[in-house]
Amino acid sequence: MPTPSVLFVCVKNGGKSQMAAALMRKISGDAITVHSAGTQPGSSLNEASRASVAELGATFDGEYTKPIDPALLDSVDRVVIIGTEAQIEHPGAAPIEVWDTDEPSLRGIEGDERMRLIRDDILARAKQLRAELLDGARGE
Repeated sequence: MPTPSVLFVCVKNGGKSQMAAALMRKISGDAITVHSAGTQPGSSLNEASRASVAELGATFDGEYTKPIDPALLDSVDRVVIIGTEAQIEHPGAAPIEVWDTDEPSLRGIEGDERMRLIRDDILARAKQLRAELLDGARGE
């Protein structure tokens, strides 16, 4: 049975897509192959995002900002765009979904509380996606 795979994408690949990837790795282990990339990668990872997922035991270790590999778009089972800003110009064969995640700053929430709310929203969506990908891999 092949291992399902997912690519998380945001603009800079420094925060939200890295959070989604770290959280998915944490909750799925080796059951799902996880990638992340950015449409316009930034120069560094977001420290507040890193710290937020670390509170749950997830990690950005070994990660760095990177562009989308077109070959990866053709090989993953699902592409998830985190937020509504990123646009993929060369969609591959995989289904693409957009997670219009919570943005607490629109309600005046900043700092650690903002990051935790974003993290928890992404985690809930990642758990649902994990179930979909693993059920599909088992043919259920």
